[in-house]
Amino acid sequence: MHFGEPVDDDRLAALLRPGQGIATLLTADTYGAGEADRVLGRALAGVSRDQYSLVGAIGHDFYEGEREGAKGFPRFTDPRLRGPEGYADYVRMATERSLERCGVDAFDLLLLHNPDRTGYTSEAVWDALEAVRAAGLTRMLGVAPGPANGFTLDVIDCFERFGDRIDWGMIILNPMEPWPGELVIPAAERHDVKLITRVVDYGGLFHDDVRPGHAFPRYDHRGFRPAGWVEAGNAKLERMRPIAERHGLTPLQLACHWNLAHGPVEVVAPTLIEEAGGEKSIEDKRAELAAVTGPSVLSAEEVAELRAIGDNTGSMLLKGAAPDFEGDAPLPDRWGIDGPLTELAGRWGIEPARDLMKTT
Repeated sequence: MHFGEPVDDDRLAALLRPGQGIATLLTADTYGAGEADRVLGRALAGVSRDQYSLVGAIGHDFYEGEREGAKGFPRFTDPRLRGPEGYADYVRMATERSLERCGVDAFDLLLLHNPDRTGYTSEAVWDALEAVRAAGLTRMLGVAPGPANGFTLDVIDCFERFGDRIDWGMIILNPMEPWPGELVIPAAERHDVKLITRVVDYGGLFHDDVRPGHAFPRYDHRGFRPAGWVEAGNAKLERMRPIAERHGLTPLQLACHWNLAHGPVEVVAPTLIEEAGGEKSIEDKRAELAAVTGPSVLSAEEVAELRAIGDNTGSMLLKGAAPDFEGDAPLPDRWGIDGPLTELAGRWGIEPARDLMKTT
């Protein structure tokens, strides 16, 4: 909804309708303050419920919260909105309204979307989510960190605390962003949590139609990326291209197979973008994605080679618990590493000053 060129409603509904190789759909209630749910609901109208899996996500309160500019709506756990005693009512209400907009009775998977520190650690939050599962509003539960990259220790902490309730997690992962997402994978394996990987396309570069000098629309979220990222990414892509050609894969399919080579990764979710100029249509990109099937065709050596080419370790400030956080009070998306998280890092062989810091 905020990438590339606008797509009209009829075309968007056709893209979202299950079929032709794609049967899993993801939505989040905060996207367009419910509009993404409604668009998806129109696309699903008339499609048998057993023909697709539907993933929903709740977490930002756009019902009672005030939008805070680029930060968006506050989390429902914001103490300015409610205390723990109000979590269950909110989660039930938000889930039911999202389902109503989608035109279905239940999700296959409901994700806690972009949680703050409370969302990762509060028994009351996960009791509230478990209650909507018990009520038949979802089959499975999961956690989807965001909006930016990071939250490494927090996700692992969440798996340790509530792994018996968590079926799925979502992380950012692709061959040009192996860090820090890969640090979560061992914990997902140990706690039997399956992973959805988003931003597989790396801002559209793996669609192979974002070239040096590409002009992004003013409202496009990719405008927040650092200068030079398109040029640097294209240089890496050229080094990766021979591996894709060896297997008869497009660059997007290569990125998907690289993700799927990581044990618990079972879903790849690139952003499908209609770029200015129309070199490759969004329908063609959907078809490329639909042609991906598991397991990964890449060898362990090829996975390692791609990771080495795309290695982004230390390239950005991370969100969530971070060793370079400054301040006394946690922010909604960033906070310090306390004693328990320091101990957790040690258990998983993570050295925050080495593994979670911006160094380049």
